[in-house]
Amino acid sequence: MRTARRQGSARPARRRKVAELRARLAEAQETLRAIRSGEVDAVVVTDTSGPRVYTLEGAEHAYRVLIESMNEGALTLTADNVILYANQCFAKMVKCPLERVMGASFSRFLSTEDRQTLRVLLKRADIAGSRIQALLKAGDGSQMPVLISIRPLAKGDSKSAAVGMVMTDMTEARRNEELLRGLSHRLVQAQEAERGRVALELHDHITQLLCAIHARSQALADKLSARDGSSRQEAMKLRDMLGQTAEEVERISRDLRPGILSELGLVAVLRSDSAKFAERTGVPLRVTCVELTAGLSAEAELAFYRILQEALKNVEKHARARHAAVRLTQQGAFVEMVINDDGIGFDPEQRPARRKAQRGFGLLSMRERAASVGGALSVQSAPGQGTTVCARVPCAPRSGPTPAHPAIAAS
Repeated sequence: MRTARRQGSARPARRRKVAELRARLAEAQETLRAIRSGEVDAVVVTDTSGPRVYTLEGAEHAYRVLIESMNEGALTLTADNVILYANQCFAKMVKCPLERVMGASFSRFLSTEDRQTLRVLLKRADIAGSRIQALLKAGDGSQMPVLISIRPLAKGDSKSAAVGMVMTDMTEARRNEELLRGLSHRLVQAQEAERGRVALELHDHITQLLCAIHARSQALADKLSARDGSSRQEAMKLRDMLGQTAEEVERISRDLRPGILSELGLVAVLRSDSAKFAERTGVPLRVTCVELTAGLSAEAELAFYRILQEALKNVEKHARARHAAVRLTQQGAFVEMVINDDGIGFDPEQRPARRKAQRGFGLLSMRERAASVGGALSVQSAPGQGTTVCARVPCAPRSGPTPAHPAIAAS
C-alpha cells in the first residue's frame, strides 16, 4: 500500500521534470535554428555549469554603451551611404541632433572632392583598414579635419549595414603640425642668417689673411737664391697650398651664401653648379631651363638652390650614376625643378640604416625647404632604377617674361 502511494507521488515529479527538459530542448533547438539561419550571432562559453550560449542580441546593450563612450565618431552605412547608426560623438562633430543624422546621407557632411575620393575608395576590393583624411561639414557651416578609418561589414541588401567608419578629430594634430611647420620655417631662416654671417667672416677675414700669407710666401720664394734650391722648392709648395686653401675657403663661402643667386638669379646658379658638379665628379649633368612667365621670391630661389645642393650631393655620394639631369619649368602657377639620375636608386619608404641616416635627413631637409615657401617635394626611386627628385613652389605673376634659357649640358 505504501509502495503504491510512493509511485503515485513520484509520477507528477517525473512529468514536471520531463516537461522542463522538453522546454529547455525546444529553447535550445530554437537558438540553434536562429544561429544557423543567421538571425543572431552567438558565442559558446564553457564554465563549471557546462556550455552556455550567449547571443549578441543579449550583449547589444554593452556594445552600444562602449561605442557611445568613445571619444571618436562611429558610423555604420548602407551601400548607398545612408547612415544606419551614429554615436553621439559624431553628432557633436557635425553639430546636428542625432535624430537628424540617423537616416541621412553621409555625403551631406563631406565636400564634393572628399565625396569623390570616398566613392572611389569604397569601390575597391581591399578597403579593409583603409584610412583617408577629409573635412567634415558641420551644420553651422564650420569644417573639421578628420581621419576616417573604414571597415567593410557583412554583405547585405541596400537596407543592411555595409560599411563601418570611425572618425578621429584631427584639429589638434593639424594645429600642432602648423606650429611645427612655423618652427621649422624659423629654424631655416635662422640657419640662413647664420650661414650668411659665417660666409661674410670667411670672405672678409679668413680669405684676405690667406691671400696675404700667399703673397708673403711668394715674396719669400723670390728672395731665395738658386743655391737654396730645397728651401725655395718648399716655399713654392707652401705658396701653392695656401692658394688652394684660399680657393677652398672661397668655395665654402659661396656655398654658404650664394651671392650669384641674388645678383644673377636661379638659372645662373643652375649653370654654375652643374658645371662644377660635372668637373668635380666626371658625371655629365644636363640642365634645361625654359622660359618662365612668373617670378620667384628670393626665399623660393634660395629654397630651390638648397634643394639642388642636397640632391646633387646625394647623386655624388650615393647614386653611382653615369648621367644626371636638372630641369626647371613652369607648370601653371608653380615653378618645378626636377633632378634625376640613372644611379642605383633606393627605397624611399624604407627606414634608412645608421650608415645611411644622412641621406634620410637630407630628404627631410629638402621637404622642409620646399614646405617653408609653400611648396612640396616628392621623391621617386627604386633599387636599380635611379632617383627623381621633384620640387614644386608657387610663384607670383609678374609683368613680363624672363629671357628664355636654352638647354645646356655640362660634362
